[in-house]
Amino acid sequence: MLTIDGETGEGGGQVLRTSLALSMCLGKPIEIRNIRVKRKKPGLRPQHLAAVRAAATISKARVEGAEIGSRQLRFRPQGVFPGNYEFDIGTAGSTTLVAQTVLPALMLATAPSRLTIRGGTHNPLAPTFDFFDQAFCTQLNHLGPRIRATLERPGFFPKGGGIMHLDIQPADGLRPLELMARGDVQLQWAEILLAHLPKHIAQRERDVVSDGLALSDDLVNVRIADTSPGPGNVVTVFTESEHVTEVFSCCGQRGMPAEKVAATVVGDTLSYLRTEVPVGFYLADQLLLPLALARRGEFVTRRPSSHTTTNMTIINLFTGMEFDSRQIREGAWRIGID
Repeated sequence: MLTIDGETGEGGGQVLRTSLALSMCLGKPIEIRNIRVKRKKPGLRPQHLAAVRAAATISKARVEGAEIGSRQLRFRPQGVFPGNYEFDIGTAGSTTLVAQTVLPALMLATAPSRLTIRGGTHNPLAPTFDFFDQAFCTQLNHLGPRIRATLERPGFFPKGGGIMHLDIQPADGLRPLELMARGDVQLQWAEILLAHLPKHIAQRERDVVSDGLALSDDLVNVRIADTSPGPGNVVTVFTESEHVTEVFSCCGQRGMPAEKVAATVVGDTLSYLRTEVPVGFYLADQLLLPLALARRGEFVTRRPSSHTTTNMTIINLFTGMEFDSRQIREGAWRIGID
């Protein structure tokens, strides 16, 4: 049994999710200790527990320690069993993080799967549905699987209640990831999602995004999400380049002016464009696992974040693979497995 220290690197939920994903993909039983011990609320929270239960379901795993607040978990997968599954986080916890836990195993399974996940779809500290769909899944589809994500209805903190679906057509193996250049920007557009809040919020955000990115009105879409169980707001910018689509979002929060929400997204987008790298901070972190499962490949990104270096460490513990991470020019790093 492989033992993982939950305090490794940044010591958050990512250690748990990556460990569960690799345990299923490689058929390795694991024990994780010190789960999120340095967080304000240590141990498993509902979102993390939902990921554990989802992983246990699709792998028919024997599990010990799967309860709220648990700081230790034993997980023994019995295989990967594709099928139709429904998972309900029960809170506004991130649906996309639960999806990312089980997706690596299911995209290499022996038959298609369909997932329905209920919870938060647009969370401040997690990939939004739009990022998951347009940035992450788009890259996975280049590697062999066919993954289609659909949003039935959005869910925001603190109400949750969002619903996303995931249809997964697996591949026999993954093609190597090669993402060394962004190419020319072909289209840039924005969407403002508003649920049960005054419409002037969206208009103020629209003005900031239009001015900051020089986008015409027809490229800044306002979508009213009346089906959401609770109020919420998110501003998202999509940058579609020749070789990659990057997505930047900011979720509105109580006390945060609409102008600041929009300006945050504009700033993140402009920072990405200035670096001239294809892969942003968050996508870099999430491409490491498919890179390792393909066993070779490379991409160019910005200086690796603590989440990225933590993921490298966990993947190395499972596979022995060494990532080549080095600066190749000012503001740009190459990450690869040769």
